Amino acid sequence: MTTPKEQAAIGRLMSFLQEWDNGNAAVRHRILNNFITMNRGKTGPELEQEFSQGGSLFLARLTTWLRLSYMFGTCLNELLQSIGIFLSATSSNRYLIEFVEVGGILTLLEILGMRQVKEKEKKEAIKLLIILAHTGRKYKELICESYGVRAIAECLAKSKSEELQEDAQVLLESLVHGNCKYQNQVYKGLIALLPCSSPKAQQLALQTLRIVQAIVKTASPCIVDPLLGVLQTMHLEVQYEALQLMKDFMQYDVRLALLSGLVALLKPSTKDSNAIMAKILEDPEVPPLAESMSAFIQQAAAAKAIGMLARESVELCEELIQLRVVHHLLFAIGNQHHVESQRQASLTLEFFIRSFPRVGEHVEKAIGAKLYRLLLELRLCHQPPIRTATASVDCLSSSGPSSHCRWTFLHHYPAVLGFLQDLFAWILTFCILLDIFPLFMHSH
Repeated sequence: MTTPKEQAAIGRLMSFLQEWDNGNAAVRHRILNNFITMNRGKTGPELEQEFSQGGSLFLARLTTWLRLSYMFGTCLNELLQSIGIFLSATSSNRYLIEFVEVGGILTLLEILGMRQVKEKEKKEAIKLLIILAHTGRKYKELICESYGVRAIAECLAKSKSEELQEDAQVLLESLVHGNCKYQNQVYKGLIALLPCSSPKAQQLALQTLRIVQAIVKTASPCIVDPLLGVLQTMHLEVQYEALQLMKDFMQYDVRLALLSGLVALLKPSTKDSNAIMAKILEDPEVPPLAESMSAFIQQAAAAKAIGMLARESVELCEELIQLRVVHHLLFAIGNQHHVESQRQASLTLEFFIRSFPRVGEHVEKAIGAKLYRLLLELRLCHQPPIRTATASVDCLSSSGPSSHCRWTFLHHYPAVLGFLQDLFAWILTFCILLDIFPLFMHSH
């Protein structure tokens, strides 16, 4: 038999549930606010004590109303917070199972894809999914099986709230750890985010890819083109993350494809160049770079990336030389429409010249002794610390045996005055326009 105290507690519970069942939206809104205020942070046993061992009865009503009303947004934020109190409570495994069994995961994922739902409400839905994902592998698999990766990735790409985007990134990263069955699905979902229009989403996707790549172990070839495409961005924080990911990929099978792609970006397509010339001929007063600025930004970023990677190891320098990187750098220096391309290409070219004497000889033949001396003398006052090493380099010409040469590898490269860099770039541009450097071209 129940004691009078227990009977009174049961009576209060039944009265509370009856008030919920008979109440309109305003009454339920008040009940939810009171519940959130009084029960935030409580454990599972404490919630059961509060509801006289009937906490599941109230949770069932919350999940039922969520499934019926989430499309209309009625008290959705408070409703999700109340469910979160049950799911996040210590020793709440029973509540988690009950929520999942009634289709709670599918409902949360549908909320993420609805346009009429507010950002703060989507954020609460993401928080509930994070709670489920942190509970264990079983729940991570259920989220992935419900097409959760796609829904979360789309939410990350389309959201205007950085807080929501960061929560979505945490959720995607959580789905990778300890989830061998679906980790490749998350990996491909992150790759699909790279072409999106949101710089914050691109930055978060690149950061997460660095973590996921170490878990997946193998690099997918389909990541090369999207990663190179990210270099078109004008946001330096995104470009930085892309360059760091490229550095990580030098240990994987996509290394050669990535290096080849970077070298190719130093020469924008002929179609872009023709479009620019046509605009110049039609109206000299109109800025000619509107359609091709992204290609030039990508060109400058590629030159910067090549310089960064070349400083990593001797082996990378040799591979880049075999890919005719010096020839492509000279081409980029001749870009009159984008000073940053000239600047980054000249810095990278100078590194190769100082590191490989044979490269310097060929460049000197191409641009002339006077201009070549100017290139080296402009930076004498900024000479960085160096270390020497011996390497076997198959120099610019493919004919004849490989030449063994002692080269100087720059361990650190300091900032150089922009005025001097631009001056050198413009001199080289003038030289190239006079067709002095074709002597440098060779066949492999």
